[in-house]
Amino acid sequence: MQRHCQENANHHVSPKNRLLTHPFCLYKFCHFSFDSLTLQSCLHWLLWHGADTTRVTVGGWTAAHLAAIRGQDACMQALLLNGADAAAQDERGCTASHLAAAHGHSCSLRALLRAGADVNVSDRNDWKPVHYAAFHGRLGCLQLLVRWGACVDDVDNNGNLPAHLAAVEGHLHCFKFLVGKTAGVTHTLKARNDHGETPRDLAERFYKDNILQYIDAVEKEGEHPETQEVLAFPAHGAAFKGDLLVLRRLVRSGVININERDDKGSTLLHKAAEQGHIHCLQWLVEMGAGCDITNDAGETPKDVAKRFGHLAAVELLTPRTGDSNSSDEELDANNIKFFETHGVEGSTDSKEDLTLDKAEKRNARSKHCISIIPSEGNQIVVVTPF
Repeated sequence: MQRHCQENANHHVSPKNRLLTHPFCLYKFCHFSFDSLTLQSCLHWLLWHGADTTRVTVGGWTAAHLAAIRGQDACMQALLLNGADAAAQDERGCTASHLAAAHGHSCSLRALLRAGADVNVSDRNDWKPVHYAAFHGRLGCLQLLVRWGACVDDVDNNGNLPAHLAAVEGHLHCFKFLVGKTAGVTHTLKARNDHGETPRDLAERFYKDNILQYIDAVEKEGEHPETQEVLAFPAHGAAFKGDLLVLRRLVRSGVININERDDKGSTLLHKAAEQGHIHCLQWLVEMGAGCDITNDAGETPKDVAKRFGHLAAVELLTPRTGDSNSSDEELDANNIKFFETHGVEGSTDSKEDLTLDKAEKRNARSKHCISIIPSEGNQIVVVTPF
């Protein structure tokens, strides 16, 4: 009799209420591959009628987790405005911020940070969003996290810095960025994890020759590469340090030319842009420094500022940089020309890995435990830290 009454009650539930109370309604919509407008319309309808943003999948994912994975920026903003918890963790302790950083969706990540998400939140392996961005080679997310206060010196439960993870996957651009953000080059290059391994050791074990070549070059120049160039290029050293008084004195006295290049083809603007020294950049521009001059790597000062994530410097230099030598394209995983020009990784494997035979590739990956989580006909790969 009780079962009959329950079935009868369910029969009289309206289709709308049945949909809204279904445990999968919100995150199923976030996971489906509708066009953006259709997806937003469906999600807004659900939220308008009181759909629960706290419902989770078997693995603990909320709708915000799936929006972060798929990079559904508008859906993420709608969820957050309607009470979605940016701090919600799945069974592995991952928040939506971790997943957005891992999948390279910087707009979704920015929305989460603006909503109050902790930039240094840890999962169960003590991986923070910055660790995920470094491991997966997501330079844009890495730069965003650092601007929001992410600590690049935090280690996971195996003692790995984000730089260790970038080294193990061969993400040279991310590795360079992390080395440049630490207190000293030695601090990063000599840092050992709980297994006693430095970034060099990991790069050797996983055949990341690009990382090894960079480390060799840095160590050859010394702990502070800029120290030696100060002697030969004193104005470049001043621009790098943001010392406007010394920079003015050297330029106005005629000791150096305002567009003088160092041994790598960088001008004073390049050095100031690398560190985001706006006051030096403004003065150099007013003095007529060339904004279209490229260094040996083919980068204008604006390109350098963009690479190091100095948005104010990019905005200052953009109106003064010609379109022929500098590009405003964003990081795009499908834009191969951007990666070739700027040296940004387009995947989690470096290009050198293409030359390895099957046995070497298998050995290089042997330390990674990979599990496949089926979800609605798709497979989501989760890499467990070594």
